[in-house]
Amino acid sequence: MDNRTYGYARVSSREQNEDRQLEALIKFGVPEQNIIIDKASGKDTEREGYQYLKRQILRKGDTLVIKELDRLSRNKADIKRELEEFKAAGVRVKILDIPTTLTDFPPDQAWVLEMINAILIEVLGAIAENERKKIRARQREGIEAAKKKNVRFGRPSKPLPDNWREVLAEVRCGNKKPVDAMRGLGVSKSCYYRLCNKMACSK
Repeated sequence: MDNRTYGYARVSSREQNEDRQLEALIKFGVPEQNIIIDKASGKDTEREGYQYLKRQILRKGDTLVIKELDRLSRNKADIKRELEEFKAAGVRVKILDIPTTLTDFPPDQAWVLEMINAILIEVLGAIAENERKKIRARQREGIEAAKKKNVRFGRPSKPLPDNWREVLAEVRCGNKKPVDAMRGLGVSKSCYYRLCNKMACSK
């Protein structure tokens, strides 16, 4: 069977646009139907599309094309591991932003290409990892600043029925079953037991 070429694109969230990556991959010659897209963080490699591509589609002799190294991951150790696994599986990885990965060297000079790519990947992997650390630091700083302004995160608390203390008290006394209390209060099981804990702590 002919060797095939696949592309992989990733953006960190559903609000971000992957068009820039798709355009570069298609321009390079990757068939559009062979491009797998993930909208997920690059903190690790546990992404649905990527794992499907890696485990179910790519085979020995195929080529994987990505726009930038950090599309694989923003963790340097992950990047190195993934590239080593692809190499062991006989899958060539071409990174558009690292032109040497696109070059075909004669077999007797392949070691030169590997040495150059190893250096570039080490440097760019460190940059990608550092960038993720900066993003996380900015997120923490933003959260801390918001807390100082009394900004509340998460969903607003759902107002509770006026009689919830009385209903829970009936359950504790054995006059009402928990399931009947949940139904009467109109709350979920998890919410019900959270109320029970809150009532116990308030005593």
